Amino acid sequence: MLKSEKYPHPLSQANFTQLNDDEGGLNLGQVGAVLRRRLLLIGGTTALVATAAVLKAETDPPVYQGTFDILTKPVTGEDKALANIPQTLSNQAPPESTKDVQTTITVLQSPRVLNPIVEKLQAQYPDLTYDILVYYLKISSSKPNILNIEYTNSDQKLVSDVLKLLADAYLQYSLQERQSDVEQAIKFVNQQKQPLVKGLKYWQDQLRNLRLDNNLIEPAQKAQELSTQIATLRQQRIENRVQLEQMVAKYEELQKELAQEPGERAGNSLLSDNARYQKILDQIQAADIAAKQQSAVFTDENPAMVTLRQKKEYLLPLLAQEESRVQKDFQSRIRELSARDRALDEKINNGYSEVRKLATISRNYDNIQRELQIANEALTQFTTKQQSLQIEKAQKQQPWLLLDPKLTRVNEPLAVSDSAKRNLALGGLLGLLLGIGTALVVDKLSNIFYSSQELKDATRLPLLGIVPLRKELEVATKDNLSRGVQNSDGASFFEVFRSLYTNILLLGSDTPIRSLVISSAGQGDGKSTIATQLAQAAAAMGQRVLLVDANLRAPSLHNRVGLMNIQGLTDVISQDLDWHNVIEPSPLEENMFVMPAGPIPPDSVRLLASQKMHNLMEELQVSFDLVIYDTPPLLGFADAYLLAANTDGLVLVAGLGKLKRTALQQALEQIQISGTPLLGLIANKSKDAAPVSYQYYQQYYKQSVSGEKVSAEKVTANTNSSYLSKTKRS
Repeated sequence: MLKSEKYPHPLSQANFTQLNDDEGGLNLGQVGAVLRRRLLLIGGTTALVATAAVLKAETDPPVYQGTFDILTKPVTGEDKALANIPQTLSNQAPPESTKDVQTTITVLQSPRVLNPIVEKLQAQYPDLTYDILVYYLKISSSKPNILNIEYTNSDQKLVSDVLKLLADAYLQYSLQERQSDVEQAIKFVNQQKQPLVKGLKYWQDQLRNLRLDNNLIEPAQKAQELSTQIATLRQQRIENRVQLEQMVAKYEELQKELAQEPGERAGNSLLSDNARYQKILDQIQAADIAAKQQSAVFTDENPAMVTLRQKKEYLLPLLAQEESRVQKDFQSRIRELSARDRALDEKINNGYSEVRKLATISRNYDNIQRELQIANEALTQFTTKQQSLQIEKAQKQQPWLLLDPKLTRVNEPLAVSDSAKRNLALGGLLGLLLGIGTALVVDKLSNIFYSSQELKDATRLPLLGIVPLRKELEVATKDNLSRGVQNSDGASFFEVFRSLYTNILLLGSDTPIRSLVISSAGQGDGKSTIATQLAQAAAAMGQRVLLVDANLRAPSLHNRVGLMNIQGLTDVISQDLDWHNVIEPSPLEENMFVMPAGPIPPDSVRLLASQKMHNLMEELQVSFDLVIYDTPPLLGFADAYLLAANTDGLVLVAGLGKLKRTALQQALEQIQISGTPLLGLIANKSKDAAPVSYQYYQQYYKQSVSGEKVSAEKVTANTNSSYLSKTKRS
């Protein structure tokens, strides 16, 4: 199986045409970045246009300007008099809005108002026309109810004459409009007043008829009287029913007493209250007592006993008559109380009927009163407004006022002294807009990648890492990176390459990546620097790394790592030297080895395409954990393609701020045509804000002691070594 088949080709999944499609627009972040990059161009354009505007203002002929202000709604006596009257014409009108002000300004600039002024001035100024007058005339409203009129011209006398005629014309216009408005208002008031008079008379008649038909003056007073009367009747009914119930109870008790024998009734309270009944009963009881006493001496036939019996028999009918009379008396009183209860019920029900009837009458009465009040108030208001309008019509006072009356007599406009300042401001604004537009156009025409986001959006390829711009990379030596004597900034920057190597390892989760080619589309993208730093980072993580300088056309790796280029890759291939005698340990890292390029051959492609080179690459890949080949650029050279075919893939370095879109597109097309496995991209020399991981590591490095850092690095190295050992065994 070929090396190129080990990993899916990212170009087959990428939106390859995106390089051209993305050139159609910029997002807000890109616009901000463009403006920062082209700040000098924007500033220079702004300064140039502003200077030209100031010079033009100084060379133009002097311009004169005259202004005056008009108060369009002064507070008059009539306004104060009508201030407390609601629903008047003045107070009902909504406050003057911006739309109303613009309408007034349009009317003041119309031919109807300005043509008479033009006709008066044409005798002295033949070239003056309505269009010219309007062009130099400016009417604005900076404050409510105040119009500012401004006229500008190079002829000072014309400015003075125009201002005086404008002031007279506008004041006369306001008077005519005022009188016209007043006449229309009077006509409107007269039309509205007649229905109000008829309505008032109608509701007055309705009120009078309601009172006559129902024989009342005030429904509320009548309702109060009915309520008092009903309350009195209800109280009387309650008292009558109490008496009736008591009388019925006594009558029933009387019936029970009458059912008893006369001798048993002596202690009854109802019959004992009757003196006649009690007297007869006493006589009967006395006769019984006497009869019992005489019975002991005389017999029943004794005249004395007969007399006593006759006396008792005579008294018993009288007692019965008295009992009957008492019963009839109770029955009569009960009937009387019942009749009174029925009479009270009837009176109360009649009272409730009158109350319900009065409620309807009261509602009608209130409606009539309300309508009568509304009609009366409306008629009063319209009458007051009619009188005020008639007074105003008789007056000739102009409703608009000049805030500076002297301008109507003598007006000597002053020369405009701030024309240079005005031109400077306008020129500065125009120059700023022009500079921004120029910056955007120039940036788009430059066709260069400036940010990692642009690179990612344009290619849709895996972005393995972002390397910030650091000039000290070009002069890195073993004193600042190899001995662990690193400042926090250098150490945190070196962590970027550790993260980059980790990302490359993750690409080969199924089949470990043992060799790769690092190249770029053109010169100056920093591929050799990236190759050196990546090899150093992998070696620091416990990997046995070989860095091969395969750029046989212009070798430079030996200078970056501080070695001599006496023998190298060229000698191994052309002279059959043992590669063990050519590689040298790097002074930058313990596990890092370097194979220099050696002498520059006459035909580097022949050497790289040879079978010896192929065999050497297979042997190196077995002997080292990672082999990194630094090659010439892709455009114009076949070296990188030849080497990448025998490795696990190609890593393409893109130098931001230098790499053109067309160059990257051409390189990607060649990679796709050749079938070279592309692992991903590295964005180099990024001027964007440092990644969050980069910033976090800086803070962590500053807070950690050196011993903790060394321990962490050893743990990381052991972990990676263990992982790679397991991978080899698998």
